[in-house]
Amino acid sequence: MRSIREAEVAGKRVLVRVDFNVPLADGTVTDDTRIRAVLPTINYLIDAGATPILMSHLGRPAGTGYEKGFSLAPVARVLSRLLGREVHYLGNVCFQDSLDKLKSLPAGEVAMLENLRFDPRDKNNDPSLAQELATLADIYVNDAFGAAHRAHASVVGVPKLLPSYAGLLLQKELDTLTGMLKEPARPFVAVLGGSKVSDKIKVIDSLLDVADCIIIGGAMCFTFLAAEGYQTGSSLKEDDWLQHAANLRKSAAQKGVRFLLPTDVVAATHLDESAACSVYGIDEIPANMMGLDIGPVTAEAYANAIAAAQTVYWNGPMGVFELKPFAAGTLRVAKAVAANKQATTIIGGGDSVAAIKKFGLAEEVSFISTGGGASMQLVEGVPLPGVEALRCAKEE
Repeated sequence: MRSIREAEVAGKRVLVRVDFNVPLADGTVTDDTRIRAVLPTINYLIDAGATPILMSHLGRPAGTGYEKGFSLAPVARVLSRLLGREVHYLGNVCFQDSLDKLKSLPAGEVAMLENLRFDPRDKNNDPSLAQELATLADIYVNDAFGAAHRAHASVVGVPKLLPSYAGLLLQKELDTLTGMLKEPARPFVAVLGGSKVSDKIKVIDSLLDVADCIIIGGAMCFTFLAAEGYQTGSSLKEDDWLQHAANLRKSAAQKGVRFLLPTDVVAATHLDESAACSVYGIDEIPANMMGLDIGPVTAEAYANAIAAAQTVYWNGPMGVFELKPFAAGTLRVAKAVAANKQATTIIGGGDSVAAIKKFGLAEEVSFISTGGGASMQLVEGVPLPGVEALRCAKEE
């Protein structure tokens, strides 16, 4: 896979697939992390005398045409501020009009297309859309790690038609995550949370071959606990996955991987910020109570394991951290990850990113992935279509 640094971009129009799928509230970007993450690639192209043409999806519009609530116009305004120059937002216009506008832009200017998902052909990987996009530029760059697991026209179609390269963010994501899997500094501790074992089973299975310790939190811990015979009250669990959970525990033991489960939990009768909650040992959860966070004893044990690590990978919260009564476990883990300055600490996207930011610790970790789904798929060992497309891309 060729890097953008290998491309001759001076004087050329460069079509850049980015991931500007950012949160909006009343037409305002509320978190610009993903926009900032692509700045190195954009600035590299500007400095090299290219004309970057940015394209992205945003949200889940109906795919039948323009919808104001999903327009990339607010993103263009934020990017203009961050770059300190105007971003030429092309809006919802036809490809010929876009091409005419792009031809008049001098080198070093930045343009942005409208939300790709207004056109259903992107998600359907329609070759006609890939062809139309390819007419806009001389070179293609994929810097959208967060979309690299999607076989969409803007991700896998255009590389068949233009000389194509990996952007700086995409390359950094791949280098960091594959390095973690191939040559981690040890001990390597993986912290996994979330609601369902079924969502993480492939990740756990893959990490059993490389991690020294796997820590389990979130609602999925109750499937593991139930598989060991514990009564878990009304806690969320997946009965169809009990045998899978038991098999993972057995595999961990066979491979010499420490597999840590909670010994106490914070439980309540229902999920509500005002609900009365208490701490229970895992062998004493009342039938009418549901576990919504790991308990304080568990949180300290997890923090100690994290403190001893040289590599930490965290994907998934320990509880319902959005609600204060059930946030303590995730906060304790976040603080432990942030405090371990001897380790390479990697946040694997998704809710873990939201948690580390909520607690004001984002600047204290080594790396935050911009792609939850893509990150998980990479850790699972499943090829990413966007990356494979670059490896098979058209030569110059």
